[in-house]
Amino acid sequence: MDDIDRAILRELQTDGRIPYADLGPKVGLSASAARQRLQRLIDTKAVQVVGVTDPMAMGGQAMALLGLSVDGDPRAVADELSRHDEVVYTVLTAGTFDLFAEAVCRHPRDLLDFVNDVVRPIEGVTRVENFPYFGIHTHRFFWNVG
Repeated sequence: MDDIDRAILRELQTDGRIPYADLGPKVGLSASAARQRLQRLIDTKAVQVVGVTDPMAMGGQAMALLGLSVDGDPRAVADELSRHDEVVYTVLTAGTFDLFAEAVCRHPRDLLDFVNDVVRPIEGVTRVENFPYFGIHTHRFFWNVG
């Protein structure tokens, strides 16, 4: 990946639907060269083009990252959590927590109920720490591509 590839990725993070006619000049290429560059990144699986939803815009008003400590294999807990619509993703870690799960619920009370009634009773869960998100549009990711 070179500087032009990274420039293409930065532009796509800002506007994933940017036309090649606009993208090319922004990164110093023609539209067709920008299209070829992006296609190469996709073909080599360096980039995946997907639609990302904004949970707040879709009705979720309570979001939190849940840090979980687990007695036993955290993969089983991650698998169980992933079966619930409230869970956006789970990720295993090698830090203080065994895994993280991001949860989105319609109301703060629903999030509290989900943590207490669903997450805590899962076999192997020994601790759950809730890191709530506040504000609108808190869910925008920019990866440092150089």
